Parts: sequence; structure tokens; C-alpha cells
Amino acid sequence: MAAPRLKQLYQAKIAKQLQEELGLANINQVPKLEKVVISSGVGKKREDKKFTETVGLTLTKITGQVPTARLPKKSIATFKIRKGMGAPVGYLATLRNDKMYEFVDRLINVTLPHVRDFHGVSRNAFDAQGNYNLGLKEQTVFPEITFEDAAVLHGLEITFIIKNGSKEGSTKLLEAFGMPFEKENK
Repeated sequence: MAAPRLKQLYQAKIAKQLQEELGLANINQVPKLEKVVISSGVGKKREDKKFTETVGLTLTKITGQVPTARLPKKSIATFKIRKGMGAPVGYLATLRNDKMYEFVDRLINVTLPHVRDFHGVSRNAFDAQGNYNLGLKEQTVFPEITFEDAAVLHGLEITFIIKNGSKEGSTKLLEAFGMPFEKENK
């Protein structure tokens, strides 16, 4: 089976191009996508079994693997949450290697163009290590989601973990992948 398109593109062109642009001495210093983490919290509806199951199933359809149910890490009396007990407070799926590149390709080329009133993703969502966070208000923009799955709406958080990243290097890497950033107003 052939490697994903974005992975081949990164290995053939993008890595060398970024090395020149960033003025790096070694090819191993070039920013590289390490993993993508897709998560969704269930919020106040954590006791609603149908809602939590639907969140888990939609993440399974979107990522192609079964997500991990996240249990509470702390007891919070105000929210009636006990540490490690009860219903999950969210779901999380980590993608690496080929699945990661295929997901990023689908996200950039198929999913984001389906977002209503889309003007690009924010350039200000990088952390100090160069990782990028992207939030989606609805899961319905993914083509894998059917009408029945869209009856229960929930948001998603997508985190791109970038090795050897800085804000500048990570931005250039994601731009090379085709990430549609907002136009800068000057």
C-alpha cells in the first residue's frame, strides 16, 4: 500500500524547502508533524448515555479508530463529579503515522471547505512549543457523519503536535500542507 499523499509530499519536497527557508543546518531540525489529537468533551450532558455514546461513535467515524473515554481526574462537588467514577467527561483519539497524514489531508482539502462562512483558521492558535489547536463547533462538517449522527451536535478540538516546532516553523509547515490560514490585515 502506498504512503499517504501528504507524507510523500513532506518527504520529497516540504522538508528540504523548510530547511532552506528556516536556515537550518540539519534536516532533522525541520518541524515535523508528530501526532494529531482529536478530542471532544461532553460537558453538562455527561449523564445522558445516548449523548456520550454518540460523541464516541462520531469520533470513531471521523478518526477511523476507537477513541479513549476520559474519566474525571479530580472530584468537583459543584459539578457532582467524583474522581475516576461515573460517566466519561470526554473522548480522545490520537492519530500517528499514515492515519495522521490521511486525516490531515481530509481535514484540509475536504472538511474545512465545508465550514459555513469560513474565512480561514486563526494564526494565533499556536502554543509556545509550536503546537497548533483548532476548534470546530460542529462535527457535521466531516463527510463521514450521517444525518442520524447530526441529530446530536457537539464540538471538536484538534491539536497538531509538531516536533522541533516554533510558531514560525510550525506555521510554515502547516502552510506547506495547505492549511487555509486567515489573511493578515496590514
